[in-house]
Amino acid sequence: MRCLHHPGQDGSRDAHRPAHRAWVQSGGDGTATVLIGSALLDENGGAIGNFGILEAADFAHARTFAEGDPFNRAGIVAAIELTPLPDSFQASRISNPMTERT
Repeated sequence: MRCLHHPGQDGSRDAHRPAHRAWVQSGGDGTATVLIGSALLDENGGAIGNFGILEAADFAHARTFAEGDPFNRAGIVAAIELTPLPDSFQASRISNPMTERT
């Protein structure tokens, strides 16, 4: 998942970051498991978005997770890109997922 943000969103991102982090930790209230994620930066180190590697039951659950993120609901996100990974992706090699697996 890659979420690109509208320009000039630093203040809004800061305001919504606690809710965003809670969303990630909860897996969108159980919609997905976030294995790893981070901010996306431009060549000057400015924030331009966020990305994550998700485990979800299907594409619809992944989209529901991304669209429910407080950054998206606050209008920070300009575009959401979802790219499925192959079944051979070894998610188990990520030892410390950001969402607790249930």
